[in-house]
Amino acid sequence: MPKREDMPYRPCAGIALFNREGLVFMGKRLKFVEGELTNPWQMPQGGLDKGEDPAEGGLRELREETNVSSIRFLGITEDWLTYELPDSALGVALKGKYRGQKQKWLAVLLTGDDSEIDVERPMNGAHPAEFSAWEWVPFAETIGRVVPFKREVYEEVVRQFADLPGRIRTGEFA
Repeated sequence: MPKREDMPYRPCAGIALFNREGLVFMGKRLKFVEGELTNPWQMPQGGLDKGEDPAEGGLRELREETNVSSIRFLGITEDWLTYELPDSALGVALKGKYRGQKQKWLAVLLTGDDSEIDVERPMNGAHPAEFSAWEWVPFAETIGRVVPFKREVYEEVVRQFADLPGRIRTGEFA
């Protein structure tokens, strides 16, 4: 097994996609390690290309995973948030090259309707599917629905964007 301290974090962007009711998108991952990922639900996220701006990369990942492009940008996390892979996934997950991920998280509002979301054939089939299903959930509920090793990151994302669901519901971003 590789030494954790010798491995870098993978630069990544995550996206909290809200609907007009202030609920957030969660997808059920197609690929996950049985036993380790006991709850394969997560918000869209993905690796950044070398030199790619986190906001641009996050919007690219959102399109690649959900087909969504009709959005309004609401915010980005203050700092990079990190998580460590569990020992059993080290050297296996994330192509075996990373100890975990460092992430910037975007908050965006879906300005189109739900019919724009297509997790089975994102980008009209030009990108492989990441999710097998999706649903809208209360934002704070995301914390309990993700794998344990990502929960601290989700807690911080929820903390930083805590005011958005209420502001969305009142029509502030209409």
